[in-house]
Amino acid sequence: MILLKGGAKDNIIKLFNINFSGLFRFDIQGGDREIMNLVKKEYITKNILKIRTKTNSNKKYQYIGLLFILPWLIGISVLELFPLLYSFYLSFTEYSIINTPKFIGTENYIHMFTSDPEFYNSLKVTFFYVLIAVPLKISFALLVAILLNFNLKGMSLFRTVFYLPSILGGSIAVAILWRFLFAEQGLINGVLSFLNLPTNNWLGNPDTSLLTISLLTVWQFGSSMVLFLAGLKQVPNELYEAARVDGASRIRIFFSITLPLLTPILLFNIIMQMINAFQEFTAAFVITNGGPLYSTYLYGVMLYENAFKFMKMGYASALSWVLFIIILMFTLLLFKSSKQWVFYQDGRND
Repeated sequence: MILLKGGAKDNIIKLFNINFSGLFRFDIQGGDREIMNLVKKEYITKNILKIRTKTNSNKKYQYIGLLFILPWLIGISVLELFPLLYSFYLSFTEYSIINTPKFIGTENYIHMFTSDPEFYNSLKVTFFYVLIAVPLKISFALLVAILLNFNLKGMSLFRTVFYLPSILGGSIAVAILWRFLFAEQGLINGVLSFLNLPTNNWLGNPDTSLLTISLLTVWQFGSSMVLFLAGLKQVPNELYEAARVDGASRIRIFFSITLPLLTPILLFNIIMQMINAFQEFTAAFVITNGGPLYSTYLYGVMLYENAFKFMKMGYASALSWVLFIIILMFTLLLFKSSKQWVFYQDGRND
């Protein structure tokens, strides 16, 4: 305890702008400077102890938080980050899994762009696949979402049924089923023949094979449909009522109100479906194995064959990084262009 008296109390309060009430008694004369130094030392010491105590308590909670996310950190480091970095290293090596990697610099990339004709063919086929599958899937998902947005009896059952294809996904079993459906003697041609309509060798014809496997992707529209349906529920009904009062038609309402307010969800769906389409593998590999005449030889099939059929793991790693850069460029382009066509209810368009 420090005892002060006289002008020291006023000087200390003025100097430090603090209230020592309850902490000190003022009962000593003279020696203001020395007394002020003592008070300053004791005050700072007490506050530093409080800060240290609070800091130690915060660190304790930080350690607990880190402990809870430790499994996720280990998982992402071992299963994602390390393979990502290691594949980047392998892209500069000659590696066949059974042998040790041999560093060859940029030779894999040079061979890819100058000496591998299948690289450009697979890119061309993949771009066509993306241009077919993504717009069809997004459009069909939006159409179904609009139909399921009506408040009718039993609509929840229909929503569940329409989402089932996404639960089944693009599995091997579904791909095999698709191959039987569109086979030359399959169900689709059987129905067309029964209706006296012309049939087609859907999977054996290079002109229709890519469209046929694209329909498998379109069939899995459930996830995009759910997002569109959620967005439709968020559109204010007052906007529709005002448009009807002004005499706007259903088509005008859709393009002037509904679609602009769905553009944020549309942007998300386009990006996600584009990424999935660029990485498509199962449908082309199981249904057509890249044929006929390489008409369905997607980039994913080429990457798989180089890695596990020809045992060129280093070259396959280079292919995967080129695909990553392509996807990144298209994603950034979509985000950049979104300022021109994506609108938000709060008036933002960025």
